[in-house]
Amino acid sequence: MNSRAIDVLVGVFMLLFFGAMFILAMKVSNLTSLTSSAGYTLVAKFENVGGLKARASVAASGVKVGEVSAISYDPETFEASVTLTIDETFSDTFPTDTTASIYTAGLLGEQYIGLDPGAEIDMLQDSDEITLTQSAIVLERLIGQVLFSRSGGS
Repeated sequence: MNSRAIDVLVGVFMLLFFGAMFILAMKVSNLTSLTSSAGYTLVAKFENVGGLKARASVAASGVKVGEVSAISYDPETFEASVTLTIDETFSDTFPTDTTASIYTAGLLGEQYIGLDPGAEIDMLQDSDEITLTQSAIVLERLIGQVLFSRSGGS
């Protein structure tokens, strides 16, 4: 092969490499879907959201049903108020006693909210609040509790 053909092949390879790295970066940063889907909002309050971020997934039984649209601090209850946008295809799906928990998925520690439907007949409507929540597990606090219990502290 002549030098010109090798240069072209190296250039094509580099373009493919940078394209793959760009796609990987978009997947990791959760920016692959730039359009916001229509749906209804729910609010859940947590004592600790850990590393949860806006645009994080909301899943039920492992199926993505929405995303986190906003996270704010409520100075009246001293809790984090998380606004969830649920896809309109899942309207009238979640009972009023649905539980919201913060879980960690994957090697990168991406956090998401898992919804566990309850057994009530009444369903959550737009702007309703999920009252049953479980905060994120803070690894440092858990390690501290284990070390404290092993040291025989009272």
